[in-house]
Amino acid sequence: MCSYEDISKESFELALNLATKKLSSMKAEEICRNSGASRIDDDSLLIQYLNRPYQVAISTGEISLKDKEEDVPIKDKILILHYLTQARGTPFKNKLITYGQIEGGKFYSPVFVKRNLDPILKCFGHRPKLLLEVAQKMGGKSATYGDISVSIDAFPMVRIFIIIWKGDDEVPHGGNILFDGNIPNYLASEDVCVLTEILTWKLVNLAKTSSS
Repeated sequence: MCSYEDISKESFELALNLATKKLSSMKAEEICRNSGASRIDDDSLLIQYLNRPYQVAISTGEISLKDKEEDVPIKDKILILHYLTQARGTPFKNKLITYGQIEGGKFYSPVFVKRNLDPILKCFGHRPKLLLEVAQKMGGKSATYGDISVSIDAFPMVRIFIIIWKGDDEVPHGGNILFDGNIPNYLASEDVCVLTEILTWKLVNLAKTSSS
């Protein structure tokens, strides 16, 4: 759990097919109202995912980057379809929760920390201002938590907060990854972990590019 890494190709395809089937039974108006997507026509919509626009065909589940000839990884397709089909239209609560507070997340919190928070602290713990710099490239904004923090809307109604506390000679740097309290109304805990992992490595890779 808490990762797609060990899932077989067949399981990927099954998850994709199930989500596609569910999407095909829904109406564009309903999906857009609940998810924050924008309607293109009766069978297609546009959704922002990690600061990039994706076009989705409702009847077939086909997903493509708008105006880009670029393959969309199956992990991203599954996340997009899960978001669209599970969205309940719940507004932001402006109250933060941990991964462990999401149903099903408590048991996998150690895995979540290892795969998400640890790489963030390794990359940005000694240079927290770089986190803000690279997060802004993904549409992120400065937040008011810790010494340095950012908020990133992974989807229109899914907001992730990354927080870093500076260390010193006696206390090591630390941090946390939190979510707006509405997130359980959009994604299951496993999807949240995978989404955060994808975001984490996009930030880390952007930091490598910025440092080179």
